[in-house]
Amino acid sequence: MTRTQLLRTSKALRYGILFAALAFPFLASAQSSMASPDPQIAAAVRQISPAHIRADIEKLVSFQTRLTLSAQDPASIAAGHGIGAAREWIKSEFERYSGECGGCLEVKLDSFTEPVGPRIPQPTQLTNVYAVMKGSDPESAKRIVLVTGHYDSRNSDTFDIKGEAPGANDDASGTSVSLECARVLSKLKFPATIIFLTVAGEEQGLNGSHHFSQMAKTEGWNLEAVLNNDIVGGDRSAQQDAGVVRVFSEGLPTAADAAALRLIRNLGGESDSPSRELARYISEVGRTYQTEVHPLLVFRLDRYLRGGDHSSFNEQGFAAVRFTEYREDFNHQHQNVRVENGVQYGDLPRFVNFDYVAEVARVNAATLASLAGAPAPPAHVRMVTRDLENDSTLTWEPSPDDRAASYEVLWRTTTGPDWEHSESVGKNIRATLPISKDNVIFAVRAVDDQGHRSLPVVPAPER
Repeated sequence: MTRTQLLRTSKALRYGILFAALAFPFLASAQSSMASPDPQIAAAVRQISPAHIRADIEKLVSFQTRLTLSAQDPASIAAGHGIGAAREWIKSEFERYSGECGGCLEVKLDSFTEPVGPRIPQPTQLTNVYAVMKGSDPESAKRIVLVTGHYDSRNSDTFDIKGEAPGANDDASGTSVSLECARVLSKLKFPATIIFLTVAGEEQGLNGSHHFSQMAKTEGWNLEAVLNNDIVGGDRSAQQDAGVVRVFSEGLPTAADAAALRLIRNLGGESDSPSRELARYISEVGRTYQTEVHPLLVFRLDRYLRGGDHSSFNEQGFAAVRFTEYREDFNHQHQNVRVENGVQYGDLPRFVNFDYVAEVARVNAATLASLAGAPAPPAHVRMVTRDLENDSTLTWEPSPDDRAASYEVLWRTTTGPDWEHSESVGKNIRATLPISKDNVIFAVRAVDDQGHRSLPVVPAPER
């Protein structure tokens, strides 16, 4: 670099620093604070075991096929073949974990008959298997966080009820995350409720998650966060990045009506759906607990023109995201097991990186525990817009569970992917900052006396 270029660079840096100081005069004291890890959560996360993950995946593969249309009769279950046998084994695992924690898990089945559809040739019984760990605080227990994976599998033919469909990565890996989170977190108590879910029917059209999410909506659940793990096996291809897990989140909320969409566009809130805030929360948890696998936020509902179970929850208005390995190998998905031209096809355990799955499970467990341990988010967060002014005033109501010790105001530039700054305002429920609302996105979150942080809430305008 020439002397002239150096001088220009130095001048540009000085002007950049000066601009930041003028635009945000108290940033030096308001940088986004890093939460300290909770020792109990950190200890629980360390208990997640690649060996347990491997045993779970290999057991699920041992049922030969878990196609939703495959056998569920008593003889097949007794023989350990088909989706019925897989269902009963998952249920028994949840029951075993519950026995080990003194009955802390309520193990339940969500069974229903799926009518004939494009991939359902005849009315078929589907069963979602789940375990509920009720929150310890009566008010906070109304809040629910959920982790899920689909336990059904498929090969090249979605109607092949007898052919081998091991489904080691897609999605025994995600099912093992739900199981391992249940095994580890059931040893602790949290104020809010955690649900550990495994669904059927994903490969036939998201049938299980569609039914479950509709049930949650109909029954009025306060379902705050859904973590969907699908294809998190870290396929052992040469191009794989075993240090990254993709986290997909919707931008414009699927469930938003026309009026809500108009408001979102007017406010420039296209990247601030509840699901997007959940994704940012996961990223922060990864930094706090220094997980070996780092969440890579992908600002898209799912992979290009593809879908998954989290979208069923999005359709019902719930915040939901998808975890998926960095690079998929399509020779090992939705393929009959075979060797062709020297290439091994099929979703086999040999291609799964069990250490990677365990690291993804750690990100999930730390997120579930952080959310379930945190106070409820502040209610009715508003941006005061009665007058034209360059300062920004936010108001909110206290967290409904009365567990907030303080509140933080967050903000970032409109082009920033993640929160950049935070300011603690104590127990106040009103804050005025010398920053123009034109130039940044604001949010407010609750913090308890141990430093657990709620999901942030972006304000709506109030005139």
